[in-house]
Amino acid sequence: MNEIEEYLHFLKIERGLSENTIQSYRRDLKQYDLFLKERNISTLEEIDRYIVLDFLEKLRNENKSSATIIRMVSTLRKYHQFLRQERFTDNDPMQHIDTPKKVQTLPKTLSIKEVEKIIESPDTSTVLGIRDRAILEVMYATGLRVTELITLKLDDLHLSLGLLQTLGKGDKERIIPLGDVAIKWIEIYLEKSRPELNAKNTKENPPFLFLNYKGEGFSRQGIWKNLKVYVVEAGIEKEVTPHTLRHSFATHLLENGADLRVVQELLGHADISTTQIYTHISKKRMADVYKTYFPRA
Repeated sequence: MNEIEEYLHFLKIERGLSENTIQSYRRDLKQYDLFLKERNISTLEEIDRYIVLDFLEKLRNENKSSATIIRMVSTLRKYHQFLRQERFTDNDPMQHIDTPKKVQTLPKTLSIKEVEKIIESPDTSTVLGIRDRAILEVMYATGLRVTELITLKLDDLHLSLGLLQTLGKGDKERIIPLGDVAIKWIEIYLEKSRPELNAKNTKENPPFLFLNYKGEGFSRQGIWKNLKVYVVEAGIEKEVTPHTLRHSFATHLLENGADLRVVQELLGHADISTTQIYTHISKKRMADVYKTYFPRA
């Protein structure tokens, strides 16, 4: 439907949403559009609440998570509101559809020992190994999102002050302290690794801190694939993603007595309720330790 492209254009120009967020909306709406075509629905007036409920039921039958279905309902609600406001149709099939209740699942985290094993896996006698060690140190030391990590620029570093700055969701800038170990590996990378990688790029002088083997900026997939290699090398059988290091960063801070508001600021959460999930992890871990070590538990 052309209406989908109109809506995505609205999100980009009027709402100023990030490209990643717009792509997420695009995926959801393309899935919805495909379902409508399968049902031979060609006009907006034909879409009623029962069609939408059938679509959501199809997602459940495909074993989509409750979080995915909740996100889809939110996407469709906003999309159909837009269509009505912009007079594409007077019909809004989402008016009598409730948002499913969110099943709160605790994020997966690693122990401090597991994080250390992963971080120490790269072969730091090589150019790429030095780079990867620096990347892992920064990921764990700051809790940066992947997009924040790959868009980190040289100008964002303030190593003498022990700080870096980043633009998070909604282009909100935040300042994050860097530990001594992370600073040390950034300095080693800048001296011994980045110049060699940068020399491989004949087209431009990229501003990004971390460069791939071609001397270009990293992709999200590149970071994910690299991490996967080191998780295997560290002998860790859990599923680990870049976000797992972010979750571990927050959990370890709270376990060691950090204030919840400070962790909220470091993670760049707009709402403290998002950060509070990590207090549940800490309490669960406390209960696990109690059951394991207290003789009468």
